[in-house]
Amino acid sequence: MFGLETGIFILLAFCILAACVFEFINGFHDTANAVATVIYTNSLQPTQAVVWSGFMNFLGVITGGVGVGMSIVNLLPVELLIDQNVYHSIAMVLALLFSAIIWNFGTWYFGLPASSSHTLIGAIIGVGLGYAVLPDNEMGIAAVNWDKAKEVFAALFLSPLIGFSLAVVLMFVLRRSLNKEVRKQLFDEPQPGQAPPAWVRGILIMTCTLVSFFHGRNDGQKGIGLVMLILIGILPAYFAVDNRLDVQQLRPDLTVVEQKIALIDTTLLNVSEKARIAQIKASAQNLEKVLAANKIEREHALDVRQALLTISSNVKKLNESEAVKLSDADRKALSAAATQEEKGLRKFTDHAPFWVILMISLSLGFGTMIGWKRIVVTVGEKIGKSHLTYAQGASAELVAAVTIGMASAFKVPVSTTHSLSSGIAGAMVASKGIKNLQAGTIQSIMLAWLLTLPVAILLSATLFVFFRWLL
Repeated sequence: MFGLETGIFILLAFCILAACVFEFINGFHDTANAVATVIYTNSLQPTQAVVWSGFMNFLGVITGGVGVGMSIVNLLPVELLIDQNVYHSIAMVLALLFSAIIWNFGTWYFGLPASSSHTLIGAIIGVGLGYAVLPDNEMGIAAVNWDKAKEVFAALFLSPLIGFSLAVVLMFVLRRSLNKEVRKQLFDEPQPGQAPPAWVRGILIMTCTLVSFFHGRNDGQKGIGLVMLILIGILPAYFAVDNRLDVQQLRPDLTVVEQKIALIDTTLLNVSEKARIAQIKASAQNLEKVLAANKIEREHALDVRQALLTISSNVKKLNESEAVKLSDADRKALSAAATQEEKGLRKFTDHAPFWVILMISLSLGFGTMIGWKRIVVTVGEKIGKSHLTYAQGASAELVAAVTIGMASAFKVPVSTTHSLSSGIAGAMVASKGIKNLQAGTIQSIMLAWLLTLPVAILLSATLFVFFRWLL
């Protein structure tokens, strides 16, 4: 199939299966956070909660696009994304998948709500660093897309702080604004086996729904990005660019890039900036040939992808340079044409077939329905010393849904685990102060959070170098 040798086809199938396994584990690892509050407040039975959450995860992935997934993919060195050697691509994908699955499964086994986002991003950076130490790589650690890494790290770092702070504020507002009778219903601990009042139950189910849906729109896209890495690396002729689009759709944005680059006074630029302009012009000329032929030949698909990514990355660097004298309008037009994900020239590179989205949606949805209990027990019983109240559960889930929804809108990955766990911690602190937190659990969660990135980076880099040697 696809003209592949039998061995490579088997590796392709194995890699896609492994990506589905990662997303499946992500389902029962991360989404358990979303159902913990409705289960521990008796709003839904466990089976009802996980089935409903799984369905909303499915809808979230289906409707979420690919922007978040592509932002993670673009952490990798461009050289790896356009490597013509299929075995190098397989080594990259296997290192990513194995390291992410090992750490995700391990933290789930011990009931620690660690971040799948941190795990995958650490694995990707580890591959970049593994690539940096290869003897034939002249760029060193500069090969890693550190600018994109800073954006991702900022989002991952801020999400728990936002979750904790907003939960404290929301709990304070609820205590101050509600009358005594309503406040008593919300802030009293649930009675064992007794469902909350209908209106409270409705709020809790709604917040669980929102967290599950936005988790799909954000975390679910990471699986899509993984599968596209596999397909582009092993089958570039079919998946390096979106062949469903009319090649002439390149024309308007390419014209804008050529016009705006021509306005730059190169006498003010340094050597590296002049080299970037030369690369953009060379890549634009290659794309002009594709436009003249009116189609993208399969054997040239990876070359087209390389040209598009080269233009995009160099335009972004030039737009950040103070030496480049362009008006704000010209900079904005240049950025829109060349660098915006899923728009402009990038719509040909940032794509995923519907069957990939559907496959990841099902993996995440089914994963939510299995293996959820370990994380739920940690979130529901072990973060705070007191039982989770209706107000605490609703507040934590609402701020988590808002945080994840905003991150998805800006196409940056955040951790559902961090957002919701920190929201529950904030709600607990708002009720009875810092003494209401269980120190042992908080220390274990913090340790998992702190270890996730370095362990994933080290494991992924080691596996990448090993698989490059092996393959």
